[in-house]
Amino acid sequence: MNTLGATWDWLTDPAHWSGGDGVWRRLLQHLVLTVVCLVISCLIALPVALVLGHLGKGGALAVNISNVGRAVPTFAVLVLLLLTPVGKWGEGPTVVALVLFAVPPLLTNAYVGMREVDRSVVQAAQGMGMTGRQMLFHVELPLSLPLVLTGVRIAAVQLVATATIAALAGGGGLGRIITAGFNLASTPQVVAGALLVAVFALIVEAVFEVGERLAPARARGGR
Repeated sequence: MNTLGATWDWLTDPAHWSGGDGVWRRLLQHLVLTVVCLVISCLIALPVALVLGHLGKGGALAVNISNVGRAVPTFAVLVLLLLTPVGKWGEGPTVVALVLFAVPPLLTNAYVGMREVDRSVVQAAQGMGMTGRQMLFHVELPLSLPLVLTGVRIAAVQLVATATIAALAGGGGLGRIITAGFNLASTPQVVAGALLVAVFALIVEAVFEVGERLAPARARGGR
């Protein structure tokens, strides 16, 4: 109870929310890092997954290769990158490590979503004289949108939770609150930082849940 009470006191202290090291600034840094990594991951994974899913070739190999990234700890990748020339690029090592971590769920879900589109619908589109590009963007993508969004949601939540490693490389974000708590031997601050990350992840999860609930209606419209 003492730790929980002290954590509550830390969270409700206005001094901890303002300033250069305040919660609001660290939250903004965490959000920007998450969004940047998510956008880069989507730009890499989604085009590959959608094209391979449309063609029905090479997708399984690409998914298996991307899933290798799940077996390698993100922290280990970050440490290795810090020892390379990439380590001189400021947030570069963190961004690269997080992007490698986010690509597998994006690629896997998008590819599976494309391949699970009803083949009779695709054949009907072909019979209507649609080109491959038209089928991809007007038939297959709208129908696979729920699974694509699921992959984006999983990647986003994972990025929010894992972006705390940025603090270990001297970056910003909510992880700095946790590492500062360890340096000060302040358990309440460590717990407060962890709670902030958890709440942030839950909010991101809720936002994407709403998006996924809207996706089927859009899919029906696209069909």
